[in-house]
Amino acid sequence: MRKAKIDQNTCIGCGLCCGVCGNVFDMNDEGKAEVINNVSPEDEDSVQEAIDSCPVSAIEWD
Repeated sequence: MRKAKIDQNTCIGCGLCCGVCGNVFDMNDEGKAEVINNVSPEDEDSVQEAIDSCPVSAIEWD
C-alpha cells in the first residue's frame, strides 16, 4: 500500500487536497493538511490528482 506525505513547512493550508481526496487528507489544528490514512488502491488516482494540483507542491509519494 502506498503512502503520501505532506511537507508541513511548504503547505499553505488551501485545503485543495482534502477536497480532492478526503479519504487520505484532512486539515490539522494548525490549519495545514495532513495525511490521515494510507493510500488504498482505489484512492491512488485522486492522491495523484492532489499531488499534481497542490499550488505549492507540498505533497509527494513517500
